[in-house]
Amino acid sequence: MGSFPATRHSVVAGIASPDIHARRVAFDALVSAYWRPVYKYVRIKWRRDRDDAADLTQEFFARAFEKGSLGRFEPARARFRTFLRLCLDGFVANEIKARGRLKRGGDVSFVPLDFAAAEHELSTHPAAHGAGAASHADHDEDDLFRQEWVRGLFSDAVGALRASCEAAGKTKQFAVFQRYDLDDNADVRPTYAQLASELAIPVTQVTNYLAFARRELRRLLLERLRSLCATDEEFRLEARELLGADPTSRPA
Repeated sequence: MGSFPATRHSVVAGIASPDIHARRVAFDALVSAYWRPVYKYVRIKWRRDRDDAADLTQEFFARAFEKGSLGRFEPARARFRTFLRLCLDGFVANEIKARGRLKRGGDVSFVPLDFAAAEHELSTHPAAHGAGAASHADHDEDDLFRQEWVRGLFSDAVGALRASCEAAGKTKQFAVFQRYDLDDNADVRPTYAQLASELAIPVTQVTNYLAFARRELRRLLLERLRSLCATDEEFRLEARELLGADPTSRPA
């Protein structure tokens, strides 16, 4: 057995590829993983309105693709997500200074970006309802960016789990997981007996289905995380922070 998920090549390496097609595929994957934290970070840290934040998000990625700036990442100096955030800060600061001088939303288009959904998620963020700069005092910039990045990772992994369960005819496995682990009403979490009755399965299967779904979610998270890290060391660090355990160990 290999130590790390290896189903996808690192998109961080791909964005520096000399092959334009490979670079574009990698960049689309990068945008899918990072556009939500970029958008929310611009809204909260830079206090831009919805339209301006959406424009800045799209322009940031378009400019990065055209100029190849993210392909100049040096793993020895920082984690990739920290490097990307610093590039974003520099970009937004320059854009604000040059307001009106440059055209927004260049000709490069990427995967669809659902800003309405991101805005709905942002509506629950504490910093979105606070007193401006005072709210930021409690949030380190890198922590803020990381929180939204992690939220996006989990959201995408849950979506992938749902799709794989549907394709494999394991909808009840996902239904058990969704009802027990994902539903918002944690105070009224159903018992195993209630879930078994709802889904017409033995109580013992509830345990099995939850174990399966959690194991698959962990696998999907690590697979996606590995593709977004430039080195094994970066992957180990990110995985330990994300899951609180060594990524090479098996879940209990």
